[in-house]
Amino acid sequence: MANASLYDRLGGYNAIAAVVDSLMMRFGADPQLAKYFAGHGEDSKKRLRQLQAEMICQATGGPCFYLGRDMLTVHKGIGINGAEWQTAITHIIGVLDNFKVPDAEQKELLALLNSVKGDIVEKP
Repeated sequence: MANASLYDRLGGYNAIAAVVDSLMMRFGADPQLAKYFAGHGEDSKKRLRQLQAEMICQATGGPCFYLGRDMLTVHKGIGINGAEWQTAITHIIGVLDNFKVPDAEQKELLALLNSVKGDIVEKP
C-alpha cells in the first residue's frame, strides 16, 4: 500500500467522516474552542461538518471536491490564537489515536493541517 493515497490509508470517506464527527464533538465540549461554534444552528453545524469532511477528503487525495472557501477567508477576524490552535491539534491527535490511525498517516495529516496554520491563527 506504499503507493496508496493518504485518503486510502486513512480508510476512505467513511473513516474521515467518523473522525470529523468525533472531532466536532470534542471541539464543542472544550470550553476553549466551543465559543467558535456558539450561535450555530443544527443545519449550520451539519454544513460545517460536511465541508470539513470534503476538505480533508480532497486534501488527502480522495475523490471529493471541496466547495468551501479558502481557510484565510473562513477564519479571518475570528481571532484564533496559538494556544487554541494547539488545543485543536491535541484533540485531533487524540481522535486519530482513538481511531488507531498509524503514526505515519497522523504525521502526514498534521503536516497538511500545519500548512494552513498561518491562514487560521491570527494571534500568537
